[in-house]
Amino acid sequence: MKAIFDQVSTHCSEHTTKQYSTSFSLGINFLDKKYHTPIYNIYGFVRFADEIVDTFEGYDQDRLLEKFWKDTYEAIEDGISLNPILNSFQHTVNKYNIERELIDTFMKSMAMDLQKSIYDVEGYKEYILGSAEVVGLMCLRVFTNGDEETYQYLKPSAMRLGAAFQKVNFLRDAKADFEELGRSYFPGVNLAEFTQSDKLIIEREIQEDFEEALKGIKQLPRGAKRGVYLAYIYYRKLFDKIKSSPADRVMNERIRISNPHKFTLMMSSMFRYKFNLL
Repeated sequence: MKAIFDQVSTHCSEHTTKQYSTSFSLGINFLDKKYHTPIYNIYGFVRFADEIVDTFEGYDQDRLLEKFWKDTYEAIEDGISLNPILNSFQHTVNKYNIERELIDTFMKSMAMDLQKSIYDVEGYKEYILGSAEVVGLMCLRVFTNGDEETYQYLKPSAMRLGAAFQKVNFLRDAKADFEELGRSYFPGVNLAEFTQSDKLIIEREIQEDFEEALKGIKQLPRGAKRGVYLAYIYYRKLFDKIKSSPADRVMNERIRISNPHKFTLMMSSMFRYKFNLL
């Protein structure tokens, strides 16, 4: 029965999410159960594409990404794929009418990581749109489930939340991105001489993204709000920890939130959600 294969595919996406991201796994667990599978399916797809450009050094990454892109559309058209990650993703794409434009924009950003190492303002905006903002929109398609008016209303906030998460990731991973992958995403910033002034400018930009994102989180459907808020709280706390660290520390270690601290944040966010203190 194909249902068994679909179930195995979904388990692959879920396992991928849990292996790669503790924080997103926690957030998904606090979504309404009906959202778990489609969000796992989106994350699994995004994670595999990102792995091609980030960790498959020594392989023909351009060819692998091109094949993954082609296989993605074949899966969507056929309604099935022998790649379990793509099989689960196509199910979500077709069920929630996720636009091809969002998928194309995401994949183009992945391709940029194979072509660019230093980003100007235009490239920086294009990369964040594709690598983060449209992923937020894919998830929003699931949360709004065909309610076009709500989707359009919440679209700007969902994009700002994705942007905030990505920019925090850029700061958290600045050392590895620069030293291991040779990438510098922030335009006009020389990471070899990263200063506190550079850091403050970036932080002001992220702060604005978070403020706009929270407005949208408060308006999400009830079953989605709690889990998205938890992810928001985690990233805000990580951002606060980065803000309190000097620029040289950011460039010399990967700042993170410990798992016990994540649990504390989870309990705190649950309290605030329950008593409508968002």
